[in-house]
Amino acid sequence: MAKKSMIARERKREKIVAKYSAKREALLEQFQNAENQQEKLVIHRKIQQLPRNSAPTRLHNRCWMTGRPRGYYRDFGLCRNMLRDMAHKGLLPGVVKSSW
Repeated sequence: MAKKSMIARERKREKIVAKYSAKREALLEQFQNAENQQEKLVIHRKIQQLPRNSAPTRLHNRCWMTGRPRGYYRDFGLCRNMLRDMAHKGLLPGVVKSSW
């Protein structure tokens, strides 16, 4: 299981991204529609003033059961280990072992 502090840090990032997403989107839209370099420079500085953790690229998917950051399956929100355990126990509807 992942450290509690890492899980908490990731949740904090999610809240910050949600809080600043509208502002960041508006600034990026202005940046793309800016006509001259001076205007772009001013808008770019405003984007840089936002917290680093407000960028969505700083988010990392984590397993909701263990907090594991690697081997993550988006469809289930689980890491590969928990996916395997839950599938063997029949806790994931529609998931069956493959055979051919």
